Amino acid sequence: MHNKIWDTCLSFIEGKIPEQSYKTWFKPIIPIKFENSVLTIQVPTQFFYEWLEDNYVNILKESIKLTIGPNGKLEYSVIVDNGNHANKPYTVNLAQKNSHSKVGQNYGGAREPYKSPFSLPEVDNHYQDSNLNIEYTFDTYIEGDCNRLGRSAGYAVATKPGVTSFNPLMIYGGVGLGKTHLVQAIGNKIKETTPGSFVLYVASEKFANQFIESLKNNNLQEFTNFYLNADTLIIDDVQFFKDKVKTQEIFFHIFNHLHQNGKQIVMTSDCPPTELKGLQERLVSRFKWGLTADLQQPDFETRLAIIQKKLQDDGLKIEDKVLEYLAYSVDTNIRELEGVLISLVAHSSLNKTPIDLELAKQTLKSIVKNIESEVGIDYIQKTVSEYFNVPTDELKAKTRKKEIVIARQLAMYFTKDYTNHSLKSIGSHFGGRDHSTVIHALQSVSDMLDTDARFRSSVNELKKKFSMKAI
Repeated sequence: MHNKIWDTCLSFIEGKIPEQSYKTWFKPIIPIKFENSVLTIQVPTQFFYEWLEDNYVNILKESIKLTIGPNGKLEYSVIVDNGNHANKPYTVNLAQKNSHSKVGQNYGGAREPYKSPFSLPEVDNHYQDSNLNIEYTFDTYIEGDCNRLGRSAGYAVATKPGVTSFNPLMIYGGVGLGKTHLVQAIGNKIKETTPGSFVLYVASEKFANQFIESLKNNNLQEFTNFYLNADTLIIDDVQFFKDKVKTQEIFFHIFNHLHQNGKQIVMTSDCPPTELKGLQERLVSRFKWGLTADLQQPDFETRLAIIQKKLQDDGLKIEDKVLEYLAYSVDTNIRELEGVLISLVAHSSLNKTPIDLELAKQTLKSIVKNIESEVGIDYIQKTVSEYFNVPTDELKAKTRKKEIVIARQLAMYFTKDYTNHSLKSIGSHFGGRDHSTVIHALQSVSDMLDTDARFRSSVNELKKKFSMKAI
């Protein structure tokens, strides 16, 4: 019966709208049942339903009235998750616009103006406010070996959301490595290049709290509908879904709906999907569908570039040796590096003193743990120079005197052992030499350790000095 009624409706509709519109918006609809003058039709997505209501409400009203009669009504069954062999499809029946009954649209009354379906106060205006920090852009995100894959994938997603194979895109890494900056840069870029696109950024904890609030207020359907409307959904710190079974369940259905309809999903986590604990296996498996990219601890060159960019944006200029000292001393994460810069500028401004190496050292004492006890490149150069009785500047010069060459090579050797400087960075601290020169120095020291007992004794004495410094 329901098939016959819907076929009659389609015959009327087909003659009223363009052929392509008919194929796009009416052919995919499946009639499900007809009871008590109510025809239930199944539509593939929430967006599909909203489009019909916004663009074809009058013609649907007229077709229902002609086919069923003046009391005819229409109910929409919206597919949220197509399911699989083990799980049935998950659908929702949309509430009637003008009453509290289960039936979807009563064509006898006036249609209410469209409002954001999610009524929680703190997110009522999300269609205008995506929760994105406009300062987080690709222009302000410094690229290095530590984040190149994530940044490249993020930019590809931002220029073609939902089109690339990077869906979902999972960015993972430790605290303060720039995950939030990167994913919000993606969101800002999408809004810039795709005006009108609904980009939504939300922390996982906020998502979970909103879900709990919706259960308390009996508006779970509104909560679901809201997230189903996102064109790009960015979820930060999904590891906080751990052991939240019901929250995982609703996110699973939202994830499936968005992914199946070509919407972009971007997530962050503190570890790769395979190491996420307390999450349902089916959810974790979906996290692996696209691309997983890690952000690592920034190397010396990247930290130096970050500092230079920050100072440039603030219109400040600092001596190169101060920049290098900061980049070397703060090797944990970007957040701490930014904090050090803020403190340094504050000290300089309040005390009306220039930002020099001495001020940088004094400032870092109270911020970076054990800064004075670390064996840094400056200390190594100074110690080796004093031991061999050669000027420190000569270690960075072009001189090829044997005693200078040995001291320089040994200082490079200890720098490689006691710091996390790359070969390129070590070379730059010794007069701008390239990495191949550093490799040669390391090999020369290794050879002398094997063949020269006196040299080996000198190395052991210097090691004792460095060991005492590091305690």
